[in-house]
Amino acid sequence: MKKQMSLFVWAVAVFGMAPVMAATNTSSNYQRYTTRYSTPTTTRTQQYRQYDAGRNTTTTRTVRQSRTETVSRTVRRKYYLAHPFFQPLGGKFGSVTDLSYNMNSYDFSLESAGVLYDVPSGAALTLSGTEGKWKGKQLSIKEDFSYGFTDKLAVIAMLRYDHSDYRFKWSNGPDDTMKDDGLNMFGIGGQWRFADNEKWIGTASLYFEHQKDIANSFILDLKAGYKVSRSTIYGLARGWFVDFDGDAYGNGVEGNDANGLFSKMFLAYDTNVSSTFYAEGGLGVFSVLDEDWTMNLEAILGYYDWHNQGSIKGAIGWQPNDWFALNLYARTVFYDSANDKKVDIYYYRDNLALDAALTQRIGGLVPFGTAKLDNYSETTIGVQAIFQF
Repeated sequence: MKKQMSLFVWAVAVFGMAPVMAATNTSSNYQRYTTRYSTPTTTRTQQYRQYDAGRNTTTTRTVRQSRTETVSRTVRRKYYLAHPFFQPLGGKFGSVTDLSYNMNSYDFSLESAGVLYDVPSGAALTLSGTEGKWKGKQLSIKEDFSYGFTDKLAVIAMLRYDHSDYRFKWSNGPDDTMKDDGLNMFGIGGQWRFADNEKWIGTASLYFEHQKDIANSFILDLKAGYKVSRSTIYGLARGWFVDFDGDAYGNGVEGNDANGLFSKMFLAYDTNVSSTFYAEGGLGVFSVLDEDWTMNLEAILGYYDWHNQGSIKGAIGWQPNDWFALNLYARTVFYDSANDKKVDIYYYRDNLALDAALTQRIGGLVPFGTAKLDNYSETTIGVQAIFQF
């Protein structure tokens, strides 16, 4: 079992709506609207005079009125790539390259901790009252590459590279750290835009993700939105079925002996578990600020097995043309039930024979107490480069 964060779930306001075009991605490639204006009526008059010698002169006036011309100008509507309902249109490819920096931390104090024996010295260490802080930092680059079979159906492939730094900061000892680098996630999925008209839009997506040494996940994502003027107001629901590689998940470090006993610490969110289920629900609004700029806000409540969480996400998008958009976003947690929650503490030994005095074990994990959590936080900032070609 790899003792690190088993699964980072990286996972509203009403925005001003001006009476212009609705901010929607539609099944017809680029919808148009027409602005008409009329030129003033132009009348050209020509006078023809005929002179007949010896007769009275007769003047004949002939008037010809020109046509009244109506000039039409057509303005094209963009297919907004930063739209939360984006998927490539039929016969086109889509690419979302996401560079993000993720931070997760919480304080903890060890309670009801038993005596841990340092082998081979035989020294006993009582950990009750010890305080610390868990910090996880992760720089990720994720690529989602998709193809639209039709305007309604698309397939997607996903790949993610992570550079992670995990750390226990102790009140009475040096930090314990662990670094991890590599291609840690790949996945495939399908996207279905089941509704798209002048007022409503809806999508359903199903994905499979494999996280290296951690879990396999099946994810269902549902969204439905109502179009109002420049904005789309939408609701979303997501569910994860997570099948773990091991029998416990939580936070810990390995491969570092900076502080002897502490370097094998593991704070378990859950034990004797092979799978779990996560769920999210929320509201969002996507608005077109002007032709090239967009805004997206989301508020989400989530159930993640061992804790519940509320988060908010905001994004500003810039799209100068039809095929490229840049989207800057940030997400943070405003509520988490992990605060004041108690979790079990385990100690990891590669050689179980060294722990003869401790008889209760889960695999290589030896239980010896509980920890109380506080000040739980998660924050993500990132930028997406989005293409359709």
